[in-house]
Amino acid sequence: MSMQVGGEGSLNSEINVTPMVDVMLVLLIIFMVVTPFLQQGVSVTLPKGPNSEEDPAISKESSVVVAIPIDGTIYVGRELVSQSELETRIRKTMETKPIDQRIVYVKADNRVRYDNVVSVIDGIRSAGIDRVGLVVDPGKRGQSGAAEPAPAP
Repeated sequence: MSMQVGGEGSLNSEINVTPMVDVMLVLLIIFMVVTPFLQQGVSVTLPKGPNSEEDPAISKESSVVVAIPIDGTIYVGRELVSQSELETRIRKTMETKPIDQRIVYVKADNRVRYDNVVSVIDGIRSAGIDRVGLVVDPGKRGQSGAAEPAPAP
């Protein structure tokens, strides 16, 4: 039960992994905490769109996204608004943006009633916004999720 201290002796060639494991655990915890905050807005199940193109501006922090989850409530960003407040909220948000960047993206759950989506778009248009983007989930070609049109009689 003796221990060599300094002097002549062999070098320790074993890798000490304890500091590396500590750093990795801290990074793992940081990523687990930060990841839920990276998602913008409210989660909705988007309808599939076979010919959709992703607009890179939608993921910017400055973009205005209106989300309509399955229960039909309306969120501007992450804040809940009523149908009557939507027009003033959109108008107030857009007044500081240049005219060419005034676009509102609408993310509606695929099970939301169509009249709810139309009333939200009407509220956005009555706020003076002519450019409205409908967000869909880009599906594979031929898998639109929509029913095939019925043949003509």
